[in-house]
Amino acid sequence: MNFKIFSELVELKAKTASIFPFLLGLLYSFYHFQQVNLINSAVFFVAMLLFNMAVDANDNYQDYKRAMANEAEHFRLKTNVIGVHHLNMKKIFYLICLLMLTSMLLGLWLVLQTSLLLLPLGVFCFAVGYFYAAGPRPISATPFGEFFSGFTMGYMIFLINVYLNIFPEKMTWMIALQAFLPAGLLSFSIAALLLANNICDEKEDISLKRQTIVHYLGKRRSLVLFDLFYVIGAAAYLLSITLGLLPKAALLAFLVTPIIWKNILKFNQKQVKKEDFILAVKNLLIISLAQTVAVAIGVWLKF
Repeated sequence: MNFKIFSELVELKAKTASIFPFLLGLLYSFYHFQQVNLINSAVFFVAMLLFNMAVDANDNYQDYKRAMANEAEHFRLKTNVIGVHHLNMKKIFYLICLLMLTSMLLGLWLVLQTSLLLLPLGVFCFAVGYFYAAGPRPISATPFGEFFSGFTMGYMIFLINVYLNIFPEKMTWMIALQAFLPAGLLSFSIAALLLANNICDEKEDISLKRQTIVHYLGKRRSLVLFDLFYVIGAAAYLLSITLGLLPKAALLAFLVTPIIWKNILKFNQKQVKKEDFILAVKNLLIISLAQTVAVAIGVWLKF
């Protein structure tokens, strides 16, 4: 397996979905608590990235196995990276285990450096990551995929990094609740990305026996929900600035609104996977980058 195939298997191009919540959590810790622990953050970054790669590789692995069981030959041989490149299933399984185990060991080291409170947070993320594609009823095949993806990747990564930076200060319910607002825009943008994927894959999901939220809402109402995700995320972000959780300069992120809205309208018109899913990917990248840069400017200028 060369690096190009490996990057496709672990979906390296999608790692911005976890890197930006991490960076935002670091900036939030510095701005709101005036505390940063670079060692804890660095270890968490590596653990997070390795586990994210393991999750995406496991998604491809489980989808390939499910396609074999459901006799979905076209998906297995023409779409899934394992079938397209004729990869060895046993070696893929060992790779997933290695990535997960390394991430787990780094996570346990962080628990020893902080407190047992980190353990249930980590266990929750591992459980969501594994069962997103594994098990008799994977999360990705249910109406809850968007919620768990947005909540885990957008909010939990943000919250864990905040906790690692402010320790030994205790994590309170107020801190956890407040953290949802600055992480809200990224959380809902990630959920919108997953929803866009499910909208585009509506027919394919039927052959794979996946009953996502699109199955229950239908395409028209799913598109309305897709639009609402961005509106709710923007409202949470604006509220976090209003309440002083983020600097006023964070408002600069709204400069990209015309680009985001243009992509939303274009996606509403047509939902062909190879042509239009990229619009949701671009939106997530633009929003993540704009929010992180705007907050960083605010932290730097103290405004």
